[in-house]
Amino acid sequence: MTTTRHNKAVTTATLRKSVIDALEDLKAKDIREIDVRGKTSIADLLVIASGTSARHVKSIADEVVRFAKKAGVMPLGVEGEREAEWVLVDLGDVIVHVMLPRIREFYGLERLWTVNDRDTQGEAALAG
Repeated sequence: MTTTRHNKAVTTATLRKSVIDALEDLKAKDIREIDVRGKTSIADLLVIASGTSARHVKSIADEVVRFAKKAGVMPLGVEGEREAEWVLVDLGDVIVHVMLPRIREFYGLERLWTVNDRDTQGEAALAG
């Protein structure tokens, strides 16, 4: 899908690469991508990563914003920078969550967005 809310030349795949590059650049931990197409209309991809401290979480989020802008995408919003326990960067088709590990575990976004995926796989295994 092309990111229509931003620069039309920027695809979700290009934006994804910029996000992953930013996360890897600042040594984000446990990077996870969840394809949410068909589950929600708010985005195509969720990217979840952890930082080792509030300062690290904020730095990672800042780097994601910097890389996105370099790719031609202005963030629609950035939330949580003050506390920096969970910073959300909304890039339109890609939404990035950078969290402290304890916050990430508590909210369990991976479980929330993949629960039906596992159920479907489990049912297929039982039927087969």
